[in-house]
Amino acid sequence: MNQTVFHAEGVTKTFPGVTALEDVRLTLSKGSIHALLGENGAGKSTLIKVITGVHRPDSGHLTLNGSAFEPSGPRDAIGHGIGVVHQERNLIPRFSIGENIFLEGLSAHPLKRIDYKKLFSDAREWLDLLGVDADPSMPVDRLSVAKIQLVEIAKALSLNSRILLLDEPTASLTPHETDTLFAILRRLRDDGVSLMFVSHKLEEVQEICDQVTVLRDGRNACESRTLEGLDRQAIVRLMIGRSEQIPDWSARDRSTGDAALQLKDVSTSLGHKQIDLTVHKGEIVGLYGLVGAGRSELAKAIMGKFAMTGGSVLVKGKQVDIRSVADAVGRYRIGYVSEDRKSEGLVLMHSVLENVGMPIWRRLAGFAHLLTNRTVRRHTEPFIRKLEVRTPSLEQHVGNLSGGNQQKVSVAKWLAAEVEILIVDEPSVGIDIKTKAYLHELIRELSDNGTALLLITSDMPEMITLADHIVVMNDYRVMGEIDNTRDYDTMSERIMALIQGEETVAAGV
Repeated sequence: MNQTVFHAEGVTKTFPGVTALEDVRLTLSKGSIHALLGENGAGKSTLIKVITGVHRPDSGHLTLNGSAFEPSGPRDAIGHGIGVVHQERNLIPRFSIGENIFLEGLSAHPLKRIDYKKLFSDAREWLDLLGVDADPSMPVDRLSVAKIQLVEIAKALSLNSRILLLDEPTASLTPHETDTLFAILRRLRDDGVSLMFVSHKLEEVQEICDQVTVLRDGRNACESRTLEGLDRQAIVRLMIGRSEQIPDWSARDRSTGDAALQLKDVSTSLGHKQIDLTVHKGEIVGLYGLVGAGRSELAKAIMGKFAMTGGSVLVKGKQVDIRSVADAVGRYRIGYVSEDRKSEGLVLMHSVLENVGMPIWRRLAGFAHLLTNRTVRRHTEPFIRKLEVRTPSLEQHVGNLSGGNQQKVSVAKWLAAEVEILIVDEPSVGIDIKTKAYLHELIRELSDNGTALLLITSDMPEMITLADHIVVMNDYRVMGEIDNTRDYDTMSERIMALIQGEETVAAGV
């Protein structure tokens, strides 16, 4: 029989206007990988914060290795061998990669001189283990979101924790990085480490986990049972109370419409070279590549955040010079759903209503410059409701919402803005399967109504489900492009062959 190393019994936690957890139970066994599942707002992140001492439960109790456990804070939990990778990043942006990985050790001896040569050498070992090609002395704020995620994981692994909690660890990772991480997690499991794995990617859960707990509306839908005998639809029913609805979208050709956005021989200050790209009206063009391919960086250059150093950008056939995000949005009706919602997509101290309404304030105010919450609410609430943003009210600060609900707000604001060109960067990061399905339908509906969409996602099934045409990038260059047949096995093989330089594919081939 598996040895119990951690148990939560009857845990309840409330916040103003919200019961996040109610009578929740969970048991972690030694040498197991335990899935914690549920919709956005089901209480998963709150439970992790209770276990790690960020929140104290209002009632219930925890036991660790058979003894009562009442962590006074995150450092106390770390001292008891509990490590965590939170969904929201917890690194210090201006510190180096190495300093972030070993931050707990540095802070334990504040007056001790730091041996940076050893620090960076030790950090290099963890980066190599995770396949991260980055200088350990580089500041974290210069990394892509995916690399920041891997550094966060390296930090947790470096603590040699005996219980490791991972909240959406693969959200921004491609299949290749995910495979590398899973190999490490299996080695940890075989070494007796207990892992709790939170993910909305059920195919990953079924691949790597052996136990599962499901939360629905802050309560147990199932408690610490084996995954054996549970297929995907059974898990979905536990999570949302009904079976998953999978759309059957056939391949389509949207390349005959008017060109909405064109890049011709574009180079950027970040190192992109000779980028050619066309997105037609009503077309969904996917950008796929591994970490460091330069996809998000290209999107930000289009939005005016980084300089173009060569080539030309055309919007609806006319050459443009986009100098800022405000320029892109206001003059050319280009929107951008950022992969980094916390620092780029949202203003966390503003309300849900204000965040969703910001892009359309000027338009709604008109010549009289009069704007009321009632007007903003009328134009934004349908999108907030359709994405099922879980919030006590539209006046709630976005920073108080769960990560998944923050992502919904980030998407809702651009849907409300009714932009003509929309760049969607990792749209389903941290979003549950029901909302992901709604979001896919909305993206498809936008394209059907004529919006040109540039889709960046590390989720291969999502890319193949949505994109009409896929452009593959590696090392800040376009490696080739493929019309999407929506045959998953064939498409995934051809995409990876392009990334590895084993095939040259032109449009329509």
